[in-house]
Amino acid sequence: MGLAEDRELQEFRDLIETPDAYVDGFGWRTVFGAAFIGLIMMPGSIYLGLVAGQSMGPAAEWTTIILFTELARRSFQVLSKQEIYILYYIAGGLTSMIGVVALSGGAFAGLIWNQFLRSAAPGGLGDQVPSWVAPPPTSQAIVERTFWHADWIPAIMLMVGLQLLSRAAWLSFGYTLFRLTSDGEKLPFPLAPIAAQGATALAEASSKSETWRWRVFSIGTMVGLGFGLIYVGVPTISNVLLVKPVAILPIPWIDFTQGTERFLPGAPTGISTDLGTVFVGFVLPFWMVVGSACAAGVTMIVNPVLQRTGLLPTWLPGMETTRTAWAASIDVWLSFGIGTAFAVAFIGFYKIGRSWLDALRIGRRGIGFGTPPAGRGDVKAYWPLLLFFICTTGYVVLCRHLVPRFPIWFVILYGYLWTPLESYINARMIGLTGQFVGFPMIREATFIFSGYKGVDIWFAPIPLGNYGATAQKFREVELTGTKLTSVVKAEALMFPIMMACSFIFWSFVWRLNPIPSVAYPYTQKFWDFQALQQWLWYSATTEGGSTEMFQRAIKPLVIAGGLGFGLGAYGILTRVGWPVMLIYGFIRGIGTFPHVVIPQLGGALLGRYYFAKRFGQNEWRRYTPVLAAGFSCGTGLVGMLAIAFALVSQSVSQMPF
Repeated sequence: MGLAEDRELQEFRDLIETPDAYVDGFGWRTVFGAAFIGLIMMPGSIYLGLVAGQSMGPAAEWTTIILFTELARRSFQVLSKQEIYILYYIAGGLTSMIGVVALSGGAFAGLIWNQFLRSAAPGGLGDQVPSWVAPPPTSQAIVERTFWHADWIPAIMLMVGLQLLSRAAWLSFGYTLFRLTSDGEKLPFPLAPIAAQGATALAEASSKSETWRWRVFSIGTMVGLGFGLIYVGVPTISNVLLVKPVAILPIPWIDFTQGTERFLPGAPTGISTDLGTVFVGFVLPFWMVVGSACAAGVTMIVNPVLQRTGLLPTWLPGMETTRTAWAASIDVWLSFGIGTAFAVAFIGFYKIGRSWLDALRIGRRGIGFGTPPAGRGDVKAYWPLLLFFICTTGYVVLCRHLVPRFPIWFVILYGYLWTPLESYINARMIGLTGQFVGFPMIREATFIFSGYKGVDIWFAPIPLGNYGATAQKFREVELTGTKLTSVVKAEALMFPIMMACSFIFWSFVWRLNPIPSVAYPYTQKFWDFQALQQWLWYSATTEGGSTEMFQRAIKPLVIAGGLGFGLGAYGILTRVGWPVMLIYGFIRGIGTFPHVVIPQLGGALLGRYYFAKRFGQNEWRRYTPVLAAGFSCGTGLVGMLAIAFALVSQSVSQMPF
C-alpha cells in the first residue's frame, strides 16, 4: 500500500529543480529593504485594512522586490535570488493580516481591536475583561486614543512576550514539520514553487541573464496587470472619485445561491471572479483538483437531500453563499471534515512508521526526518523540538498565572499534544494539496464544556496553534537555494522593526479618527457585527450561557463516518492503482467554496488538455509556478498604485486648505 502514491508524489516533486548550493540571503540590502517596508508599506497596509478589510499581500511583496531589483540594476549591482526571496519573505511578514477583523500593521493592530471589543461588550460584560487585554473604556488612554499611558503597560508587556513566544514556537516546530514532511516523506508542496520561481526569474533579470523564466514571468505579469486594473484598480480609484465605487466584476464571486435554492436548497452555488483561481488550477496536481471538484459536486447533491429529509435544520430560505455554507457546516460538514482530517493524520503516521520499519530492515536511521542536504543550514532535529517545548511551557505558565481557575490539564493537553498533532495534519495537507486545514471550534468547545465561568479565558494565551503552514515557507526557502539560517536572521530583524513601526503608525492613525468611524468604512460597517458575534461566544461561559450550537455541530457518528471514508477511499485507490490525489483533493474540497473550485477545475483542464499538449507536459509543469508568480506580481502592482492614489487623495481631503 502506498507505492503508487509515492511514485505519483515523486514525479511531481522531481519536476522542481533542486538547488546545488545554498547561499545566505541576509545582508545590508535586506536590512534597508525591511526598513523600507516598515516605513512605507505598513501605513498603506493599515489604511487598506481599515478602509476595505484587505491586505496589501502581493502588492507589498512584489512591489518591494521589483523596486530594489531596479535600484540595484541602475547602481550596477546584482541582487541574488536568495536576497530577493528574503525581501519577499520580510514584506509578507510585515504586512500580513492578523485576527478576525482583517487587520494588518503589526502587533498593535490586535490592541486596537481589543480596546474596541471591550468597549462594545453588551450587558456590562466589558467589566469582566482584565486589564492585561485592554484598559477600560473610561480610562484616559482610551478617551484620548493614545498608547502613551500607564494603563496600557500590562497589555503591551503581555503582547511583546507573546510575540516572542509565538515566533520562536512556529519557527522551531515549523522547521520540525518541514523536516518530517519534505525531507522525510518527500511531499511535493505544489504551491511552494510560485514564490521560489518568481524570485529566480527576477534574479535572472537583475543579472541580465534572462532565461525562459523571465519570459514566462513577464507574460504572467502582463495578464495580472490587465486583470488587476479591472478587478482592483477601477473599484479602488472610483471609490475615491465617486460616491459609490464602480465594480466591473463582483468581488469575490457571483452568487447564485438564492436563485438556485428552489431546486438546490442548502447548497451554496456561484462562481469566483478572481482569475487567480485559474492560475492555481494550473499549478496544483490535476487529479487533486478533480478530487476537489468531486467534493463540490457531492455537496451540491447531498445538501438538498439532507435539507429535504430535515437533516439540515440550520439552513433557511433566502440565505446567501456564506450563510448557506455555514449552515451546512454546522449541521454536517464540520464533523465530517474533522473525521477526514484525522484520516490524513493516520495515513501520515502509517507512512512514517512504514519508512522507519523499512529503514531498520536495511540498517539505516533518520528516515523520519530525512537526510538534509549539505550546506542548507540545518540543525539537529532535537534542538528545535527543545525550543518548542520551552515556548509551550512558557505559554502554560502564563495561562496558569493569568487564569488560575481554569483547569490546567486542558492547557497542557493543547500545548504538548493537540497543537503538534493538528500542525502535522495541516503540514501534510499543505504538502499534498497546498490547502490550509484546521479543526474549527476546538477552542470554543473546550472553554464552554469545561464548565469554567468567566470571559477572561477567551483572551488568555492558550497554546493552541497551527504551525503547519510554516513547513511550506521552509520549502520555499530551500527551492531558492537560501540557507535556512537566513530566515532566523530575517525574523530577528523584523521583530524590532515591526514593533516600532506598528506602534508609531497605529498611534498616528488612531489619533486622527476614532476606530471605527466614517473615515474607515470597512470598520464602521463590520466591526460592530463582528464584535457581537465574538461576545455571543464569550457569553457562553457566563451564567445562563447557551451551548446548543456546539451540541448541534459536533456529531461523533459523522466524525467516525468521515474517518472511515478517508481511510477506506485511500486504501481502495491505492489497491486499484488509481491516483490517490483524488482523495486528498476531495478532503481539500470539503472546506472550499464551489465558487473557487469551478475556475480551478477550468484551469486544470485547460492546462492538461491544451497547454500541456502544446508545450509538453514536463515543460508546462515547469512554466505554471512562474506564470502564477508573474500574475500575482501584476495584480500586486496595480493594487499598490491604487492604494497610493487613495492614500494621497485621503490626505489631501483632510488638509484645511
